[in-house]
Amino acid sequence: MGSGNEAKTVLTINGMTCGGCANTVTRVLSRVPGVEHAEVDLASGRAVVTGRANAEALIGAVEAAGFGGRLAEPAAAS
Repeated sequence: MGSGNEAKTVLTINGMTCGGCANTVTRVLSRVPGVEHAEVDLASGRAVVTGRANAEALIGAVEAAGFGGRLAEPAAAS
């Protein structure tokens, strides 16, 4: 189990059209070194990755799988 201080990286994923796409993105993100957990939400088109993985490596893995990926814009403070 993690130490509780892992970083979270949120990505916007483009090109997912079904649950199979979301499963593929989850699988490729989970294989990136440093990833503790990856969760992909098809409806929002976002992936939340927990761990110490490099953001460029995460995006590269998503793109290598045939999808678009970029760091998500931070949510505006309310």
